[in-house]
Amino acid sequence: ASDLSRVLRGLKHRYNLSNMTVDFDVVKGLSHMLRDSDWKVTVTTLVTAVKPRAADRRRPRVINIEPGDMRRKHYSLAFDIGTTTVCGQLLDLNRGKAIAQGIDYNGQIRYGADVISRIAYSQKPGGLKRLQQAVVTTINKIIGELLTQSRVNIRHIGHLSLAGNTTMIQLLLGLDPKYVRLSPYTPAANFIPPVKASSLGIKVADYVYLFTFPLVASYVGGDIISGIVGSGVYQRKNLTLYIDIGTNGEVVIGNSDWMVVASCSAGPAFEGGGVKHGMVATTGAIEDFAIDPSNLEPVVNTIGGAKPKGICGSGLINITAGLFEAGVINANGKINTNLSTNRVREGGDGYEYVLSWAPETQIGKDIVITEVDIDNLIRAKAALYAGYQTLVKSVGLTMADLEQVVIAGAFGSHIDVEKSITIGLFPDIPRDRFIFIGNGSLLGARIVSFSTDLMDDARRVARMMTNIELSENVDFMNNYVAALFLPHTDASEFPTVSKKLTEGARDKSKRRITV
Repeated sequence: ASDLSRVLRGLKHRYNLSNMTVDFDVVKGLSHMLRDSDWKVTVTTLVTAVKPRAADRRRPRVINIEPGDMRRKHYSLAFDIGTTTVCGQLLDLNRGKAIAQGIDYNGQIRYGADVISRIAYSQKPGGLKRLQQAVVTTINKIIGELLTQSRVNIRHIGHLSLAGNTTMIQLLLGLDPKYVRLSPYTPAANFIPPVKASSLGIKVADYVYLFTFPLVASYVGGDIISGIVGSGVYQRKNLTLYIDIGTNGEVVIGNSDWMVVASCSAGPAFEGGGVKHGMVATTGAIEDFAIDPSNLEPVVNTIGGAKPKGICGSGLINITAGLFEAGVINANGKINTNLSTNRVREGGDGYEYVLSWAPETQIGKDIVITEVDIDNLIRAKAALYAGYQTLVKSVGLTMADLEQVVIAGAFGSHIDVEKSITIGLFPDIPRDRFIFIGNGSLLGARIVSFSTDLMDDARRVARMMTNIELSENVDFMNNYVAALFLPHTDASEFPTVSKKLTEGARDKSKRRITV
């Protein structure tokens, strides 16, 4: 018997694995390895395809053979490739948990803030290659940080699972996204086969394959599929609204029987982009905020309890809501300049409110929120609110019909539902219906790494989704314009917020009379 046939026979005898394919690179050096290790080796297999009939068994692929027993050193990488930020986790597959996590801005930002500008840049000579290399450089930087944190050797990484919107995935894989932008708005492929990560420039072993989630449509990608699978929405009967808050925000309504999805470009504000002191949700980012109504002095809390370094997405939401309730800004997001506080001043970008004085910060200068920052947030929240308002109406339902609202996003861990409703980001419905899951795209990528069966579920979810294009929808544009206000131009959409603001104004009036 040949050396390879002995290995395959051992796999069939010990693990009941048969009908296997083998990567050619595995055969190189196999004869010496088997004899040098006294025929004791560890085999890494990967499921790369599922046969059409459910009754058929999977066909595993042998991708690596190592001398000795290496089973206890079994790791993978999961990534969310966002338009603004890239998040990664190192997973211990034996323990079923993440052991290190990293986040950084997507290096493609220098070529455009959103998917449309990046698609346009990709059409320039050498543009697609530069965009592909930029995101790969970011991924490699995060991988290096994860391995340093965990002290894991790169050769023990077995595979990568990765989720992202349609444009981000095509740019990473070097696929021309030109037709994503042109009617009828089609991706290169909905189901992309696994690809060797090293062929893309990702610094892992040559045998490591990269898995991506299925794509639904031009602007609805694997990140939303990953979130739906990770949150289990597709397994429940509850009528659910799933909102993925990011630069390219996606919304889904449905349950285990049906799903309708749409994408609405919100811009980078929720991830710290387009904000004077914006930053990713990491140590030092202001994520929670309160204000003393008597003297308008702030109380800020940061991720990790460190000195303030900037403002993450959840911090931006909480700060805006707090300033609005305290009367520091009005419904148009403009700062009230007649207040008796040195926190309000005129800066280089117009009027601003000082959150932290320079000596209190890591950066050695005042951290402020400006009217431009607030305007960017209002436009971002208006796009999202209009998106799911249009989607809910399109299926003949109202916000009151929603049994559950699942919020996903990589913008911080302390998003306050009440404050998000105050600015008009979330619908004004009972608060116990809201569930926050953090980065849903990364959540799905992580659990698929632990269970390949869930990748089959991802394919099923992608097939059951009906996509609605909002770019040419008149209702969406009308809803968007109406939402460019705190919380909304239609007060009946936010009854509890209107009541709270009215009571707050009455209390302020009483305090003035008492003084």
